[in-house]
Amino acid sequence: MTLLFLFIRERLAWLGFFLFIVVMLNVLFMLDIGLNSVSIWYVNSSLFVSFTLFFSWRYVVEVGKLKDFLGNMNSQMDELHKMNLTLSPFQTIYFREMEDIFFVKNSELNQAKVQLQEYADELLAWVHEVKAPLTAINLMLEHVDDVALRQKLEHEWLRLHLLVDQQLHQTRLHSIEKDNYLTAVELKSIVYKEIRALKAWCMEKGIGFEIDTLSGTVMTDGKWLAFIVRQILSNAIKYSPENTEITIFTEIDATGATRLHIQDVGIGILQEDLPRIFQKSYTGTIGRESTQSTGMGLYLANNAAQKIGIRIDVQSKAGEGSLFTLRFPLQNEYTKLKGR
Repeated sequence: MTLLFLFIRERLAWLGFFLFIVVMLNVLFMLDIGLNSVSIWYVNSSLFVSFTLFFSWRYVVEVGKLKDFLGNMNSQMDELHKMNLTLSPFQTIYFREMEDIFFVKNSELNQAKVQLQEYADELLAWVHEVKAPLTAINLMLEHVDDVALRQKLEHEWLRLHLLVDQQLHQTRLHSIEKDNYLTAVELKSIVYKEIRALKAWCMEKGIGFEIDTLSGTVMTDGKWLAFIVRQILSNAIKYSPENTEITIFTEIDATGATRLHIQDVGIGILQEDLPRIFQKSYTGTIGRESTQSTGMGLYLANNAAQKIGIRIDVQSKAGEGSLFTLRFPLQNEYTKLKGR
């Protein structure tokens, strides 16, 4: 029905001209006495029937061509030449113009892709170059005798290290399908390693960890899982008051899936902010009060989690802390993920 209305709108000039001819003939029949013997209704009926048949024929032909043309638009433009498409002279001109536009835009798109890939490669190279002096600085910190000074330097080093690490994974995120490797991973080793990496920050704030029933293995990518846990832990530490505890535990839900819970007693998240915490660069109402908040950590963690089949759920209330839950895929879900 939509195509019929479009066809009628496209042919309004035809309809207008036909009605003009009919009106003119009727006026002539009224003014010319010599035509009184001819039935005006017979002429009008003949004209309307003839025009209706012609209009219907053109509708069937042109709509058929349109459907054929649109149905093949997903093919490459050079392949369309080989197809048996009957185009009108004007349609041929449109088609040639579209070809030229597509060619130019494809060239620009390919050039942009090349430039983006070059930028990503340069950025990755820069990140790897920065990691070398960071490692050297971390080793030198062990020789600082002043404990208070060493702890401050270790905290600042950790902040810089997390920013570089975040940039590294952000650059790699678009090609995670080529980079990930799903295998059996022990949750305890991943969580303990990330806690040790954040030790300096935790000691400075007096943050402790209560770990309960943290056991079992899951099918996932160990490197990307570590990155996801790192982002959630760093958020928990950042927004937790001093001398508090972060609780980490696992459970098996009703579907048989493993869930990893990370719970803090920090400032929490406002209810109006919850639906948007995984959006890029969104810091939220509370995050705007902190100059350290970039809004990228949870965005990158959630994107990486989706690509390796992990679902992140959040329960939080302002002033009462947050509970982040990582749900790992079941065996059949893992098989589907691997077959992508």
